[in-house]
Amino acid sequence: MMKEARSSSWPDLLPEILGLVLRRLPSLADRVRLRAVCRPWRSNAQLDPLPPLLPWLTLLDGTFLSIPDGKIIRMPIPDKGFCRGSVDNWMFFVHNSDGDCSLMNLFSKATLNISKLDITWLNGNSRYYNSHFYKLMAPLPLESSPGSLVALEGDGRLRICQPPIAVDLRLHLDDITFFNGKLYGLNGNVLSIFEINYGLNGKPKISSIRCITSYPTFTLRLPQPLPGTCLLLSYLVECCGKLLMVRRMIGCNPEIKPCPLESDRTAGFQVFEADLITKPGQWICVRELGSQALFVGMHCSKSFPAGECTGVEENCIYFMRDYFPANLAADPLSDSGVYNMKSGNIKPLLSETAAVPQHRGGQWRPTWIFPADAL
Repeated sequence: MMKEARSSSWPDLLPEILGLVLRRLPSLADRVRLRAVCRPWRSNAQLDPLPPLLPWLTLLDGTFLSIPDGKIIRMPIPDKGFCRGSVDNWMFFVHNSDGDCSLMNLFSKATLNISKLDITWLNGNSRYYNSHFYKLMAPLPLESSPGSLVALEGDGRLRICQPPIAVDLRLHLDDITFFNGKLYGLNGNVLSIFEINYGLNGKPKISSIRCITSYPTFTLRLPQPLPGTCLLLSYLVECCGKLLMVRRMIGCNPEIKPCPLESDRTAGFQVFEADLITKPGQWICVRELGSQALFVGMHCSKSFPAGECTGVEENCIYFMRDYFPANLAADPLSDSGVYNMKSGNIKPLLSETAAVPQHRGGQWRPTWIFPADAL
């Protein structure tokens, strides 16, 4: 009788205690294992909202790296599909050289086909493929509205897709994002808003208005001087109802042979908030992120609630290497880290106890994935 009583005690665990345990498990794999113990646990685990799961980083070999615990995850993906970007937990796949593309939810396996795109993935004359990368944005979550307007930026074009209709506008942009339901684009320090209207034929048309043209006045003090020249990358990120411009400074030495990219290292970041109320608009320096963290990249940037329960450090910027030419297949972790906004220091992207995965190369692009919680 004593053994029977003890064996039945686990399913009777109070939902409140189970919730406390789940909130301490920011890893998707750990939450899945806990819910698989028994049916009462699976049911009770869905009663209370939980902190978001640890972000993943796609590796070039088609696997996923959990941040910051360093766990390698393998997920089923479409045959002959290569990841070129992401929107939260949706992945942008290119299937062949003809430009067949699709969006797939990594967890529900829902798929959204995109009309054929005339894609040039690499500019052979450019050291960095910034002018030929693609970034996907949607004004609404794709889960709730799979027909949402999707914006692709690359090859000097802003492309608006409402499958099967697509229209593009030739521009030179550093980044794009949706903010308060409107599409914004960044070119240097110039922030523009793009209005999307539909003509009588039903095709979307694009017009642009400049919101901010002034140059932000702020000098960053780096922990150490930049070697050689400096590469500047810019990202747009929505954070707590604010539109931020994040600037990343990368020191590089073009004299190093045979590959100068091996010496490239991120030295620091600057963050500015877009003041869209004053006329004309202006950039305001941001010195702290509070309880938020930023994950930045050429294909996906996102703010993330930090704290002990999420495993992500507050007031920090998480970054990885995705600015190399595609044909070099450089390790995304070779220039990665966590930048502290207060101290200006950079520490490794993975925790001290995590094993650094071996770089295997491949044809995928590194991008952030933000997993949905398991049901």
